[in-house]
Amino acid sequence: MDRKTQVSAGDGHQDIRITREFDLPRPLLFKAYTEPDLVAQWMGTRVLKLESKPHGSWQFQTVDAQGNVVFQASGVIHTFIPDRQIIRTFEIENAPFGVQLEFLNFEALTDTTSKLTMQIVYKSAELRNKMLQMPFSHGLNMAHNRLQQLVGKGC
Repeated sequence: MDRKTQVSAGDGHQDIRITREFDLPRPLLFKAYTEPDLVAQWMGTRVLKLESKPHGSWQFQTVDAQGNVVFQASGVIHTFIPDRQIIRTFEIENAPFGVQLEFLNFEALTDTTSKLTMQIVYKSAELRNKMLQMPFSHGLNMAHNRLQQLVGKGC
């Protein structure tokens, strides 16, 4: 599978950089990150709360076929600049990673293409490395592929 979402992590650093170019105008890419129905579809999770505004909060949850919660994450949106930037915290419940700080920047490349650049900062390089040991980049690439397909079809 072609991996279009690029994840880079420098040795000894406590952050991850993620970049992905999309065949979507910037407003549509931004919408895919801020509209609950779209987020639920491309992430494959329940959106329990998504207040897309400064000082808003969010909460996502994934359950298995029996209804057991297998993933739950939440955070606070600190900065929200429409079509340009989201700065938020991200915390996975019952996980050893602690609270992450995420910087999401949305850039127009042309009228019909855009780029997402994310920087995720962890409390330590060790915690960041634990995240990198998981199939994190593969799952993110798959989710971004779904985002491109879903939003690209003009849902």
